Amino acid sequence: MKKIKKVIGILLVMVLIVLAGAIMIFRNEIRTLASFKKVDDYGMYQMTYYGDYGLDELLQQGFSSDKELEDFIIRRLTHGIPVDIDVTGGGCTSFVYTDEKGDTIYGRNFDFTYSPSLQVFTYPENAYASVSTVNLAFAGYGEDFLPDTIRNRFLTLAAPFLTFDGMNEKGVAVSSLAVPEYDTGNQGKKMVNTSVIMRLVLDKAANVDEAIELMKQYDIYFSGDIPCHFLLADRSGKSVIIEYYDGGLQVVEPTQECQVATNFIAYHGLNIGEGFTEFDRYDMAMNTILESGCNLSEKEAMELLAKVGVMDGATDKLQWSVVYNLSELSGKIFAHRKTENVVTFVLNR
Repeated sequence: MKKIKKVIGILLVMVLIVLAGAIMIFRNEIRTLASFKKVDDYGMYQMTYYGDYGLDELLQQGFSSDKELEDFIIRRLTHGIPVDIDVTGGGCTSFVYTDEKGDTIYGRNFDFTYSPSLQVFTYPENAYASVSTVNLAFAGYGEDFLPDTIRNRFLTLAAPFLTFDGMNEKGVAVSSLAVPEYDTGNQGKKMVNTSVIMRLVLDKAANVDEAIELMKQYDIYFSGDIPCHFLLADRSGKSVIIEYYDGGLQVVEPTQECQVATNFIAYHGLNIGEGFTEFDRYDMAMNTILESGCNLSEKEAMELLAKVGVMDGATDKLQWSVVYNLSELSGKIFAHRKTENVVTFVLNR
């Protein structure tokens, strides 16, 4: 009997040692998943990512396909749990202006088929803190598979590399918007995709000029051959649209007191669109901001986003809307035109 008790005791000690080791190894993943919370029943969540997600390692090796990115995420972030990056585009709208108080306001809509979203806060040791919005459909989530249970939540560990828009602690904001054409003119540099180049901007850029120089260091591919352009802005009020056209990266400066981006090529006034509502949305956003004297309140900016969200017949395609205050490092986000359920957030280091 004593021998049995001794064996049981030894086994319990061994189990505790293994458990303690696992907790130590996966402590950041455990803290990350423990921070996960739902903020809207439409499928909108928030999470704080703890630990190093390996951006420098990923940038050093580069990757030229979603399969290579998936392999990195599985090895580095989800620890063997498969993730299948699913390509999504979108009929999006973004705008930026500086109000009479001097605050730079950046608004963004994501319009597509049903896409649950995750707002992820990251605090890397050797890079800037940021808050970004992730399209969870990009990781395979949907109406029949949501991260509402711990069992379904592990794929959200890929979130840092699935960025669709965001703001960092220096007041730099970026978002991606689908466009119909591109011409990257790849130069043989290390290659990354749309979401990772935005993660690069959020982690490394202190202003628009630095963001442009960082983006120039890499070639880009567009997942699923869905090209995008980017609206960049910083707390000084400077903004540009970045497009890959005419053989490489092109910088489109604003021609008004504010800047608006939808789903058409703006380079050299080409205005090549998709033939949907991109020009109507652009005009509505631009005219509303200019008519206000570039002095829309954050509440009015949210109302504008809800107004320009895409309706495809009877289908409401607006998935999420977010307003970033680049001066105060705060913001507001809401799902699916639900302005009665606005979630306020602050980015703290």
